[in-house]
Amino acid sequence: MPSGTPGTPAPAGRAPGRGAAGADGPTPPGPGRQPWRAGDSFLSMWRELAPVGRHPDSGGYRRYAWSAADRDCRAWFRAQAEARGLAYETDRNGNQWAWLGDPLAGDAVVTGSHLDSVPDGGAFDGPLGVVSSFAALDELHRRGAEFTRPLAITNFGDEEGARFGLACVGSRLAAGQLTVADAHRLRDADGTTLPAAMEAAGHDPATIGPDPERLARIGAFVELHVEQGRALDLTGDPVGIASAIWPHGRWRFDFRGEANHAGTTRLVDRRDPMLTYAETVLAARREAELTGALATFGKIAVEPNGVNAIPSLVRGWLDSRAADQATLDAVVTGVERAAREYAERAGIDLDVVRESFTPVVEFEHALRDELAKILKGSGDTGRPVPVLGTGAGHDAGILSASVPTAMLFVRNPTGISHSPAEHAAEDDCTAGVEALADVLEGLACS
Repeated sequence: MPSGTPGTPAPAGRAPGRGAAGADGPTPPGPGRQPWRAGDSFLSMWRELAPVGRHPDSGGYRRYAWSAADRDCRAWFRAQAEARGLAYETDRNGNQWAWLGDPLAGDAVVTGSHLDSVPDGGAFDGPLGVVSSFAALDELHRRGAEFTRPLAITNFGDEEGARFGLACVGSRLAAGQLTVADAHRLRDADGTTLPAAMEAAGHDPATIGPDPERLARIGAFVELHVEQGRALDLTGDPVGIASAIWPHGRWRFDFRGEANHAGTTRLVDRRDPMLTYAETVLAARREAELTGALATFGKIAVEPNGVNAIPSLVRGWLDSRAADQATLDAVVTGVERAAREYAERAGIDLDVVRESFTPVVEFEHALRDELAKILKGSGDTGRPVPVLGTGAGHDAGILSASVPTAMLFVRNPTGISHSPAEHAAEDDCTAGVEALADVLEGLACS
């Protein structure tokens, strides 16, 4: 099983099962399930979902948007919704929704996350929030909670941006932060457009676009996520509350030189863009250290990409994040300045394009404070739940411009994320379910 997966997953290749709602209430699918117990409910679902999209060699996940693995994840989500008697729907942008109560009533409390992954990603980033949402609903049924507001669980599509290069596509479209024209221009590495991929997966791309009516019906969105750092491990807390998401963005650096023979071209005669790219990678590390920011070149494309050929083009993508806008601007400006100096000296042409950018997100203080109040009252430590910032982007950050949003983090003892080594302990996952149930009960129940 992938490192860090709580419990023992089902055998690889097992399809996600469907359950049926009982006459006296929803029953989780599959034999041997024990409904309405947070730990059992969570682990049953986790084991069922675990094999989907896992690569046999790396042990990581390749759940890319609108792929076969994504289709299976979406089928699993629908099965969980129908097993609990929830009203299931897919919105105009392909995001999935499972409703308890009237979707049109307004002032709904929504929770959930995403099910897609980065290349060879870990088991927890995204799925922990979705699985925990269903498990939290199970826990509330066990408690006999009476809902006074509609509740929805959602799976936002293409959060990671692994296939089309733009993160949070589903939530960006819904919030009007990605235009239809720009969405239609998105292509994967094989040249397949986003609309073509959606259509091949059975979703009509003609419907995509802003969804203000749906967002207007949401009174609060709470996303649970594995922490992608070690802050909670250092404080010894299983669960924390997000304060803000750092400003962050992605920049594409195109270094253009001259293709030539690797075995016959003298070093002094070369215009090798790979050298300039390499110097820029080192410059990014220096700038990040100087400013206290983060800067990473994690993706590269080379042309003609031959072992015995000097490249004509090296295209690298810079991901940079910082605690504030001024620091982010300083580090990116420093990286670009260094790259241009190296390029001019080596006779390399350089283009820099900002492909995406998300400003700092301060989660709504009133909702954040309400979560802190609820969790302080439900905890047994007697101390406040820690509040921490994060450098990782999330659907909650995108939606924050349209609806009140908040986030809960579950402890990650190693801090490793976007890797098969991503981990959260079973007890901490259960604590996350209990905390989310407490929050949903405080917000949506009498």
